[in-house]
Amino acid sequence: MRLLAMIGVALVSAPLLAAEPRQSVSGPEYPAKDTPEAAIERGGIVFDHYCILCHGAKADGMGRAAKLYTPRPANLITSDKNVQYKELIIKQGGKALGRSEFMPPWGNELTAEQLSDLLAFLESIKSPAGKL
Repeated sequence: MRLLAMIGVALVSAPLLAAEPRQSVSGPEYPAKDTPEAAIERGGIVFDHYCILCHGAKADGMGRAAKLYTPRPANLITSDKNVQYKELIIKQGGKALGRSEFMPPWGNELTAEQLSDLLAFLESIKSPAGKL
């Protein structure tokens, strides 16, 4: 009987909850849109969607699919490549730059903002020279 009462309350409450206005996503936990912090946050989302399978959650080249490829995906934390090179390899793919043919070209997939944000994220996780 108690279960039926709980289900009844849930059914009656559901439309009321759905009618409440959505909470704003802005606030202290989200950086303002046009800040470097926001670009890094968005870039992390792009990384999680496009790169994590091969480059790994830690961007160390040890993703779930990494063992399938020779050479292994790059460790993006210790990478010595500059931003311009990273932009080229992301846009054109590894084969176009004489690197791994398994690194796909994302130039037609990513928007300019996504690419810029991804590069900001990659710069933010880069280890200082000689430190890990």
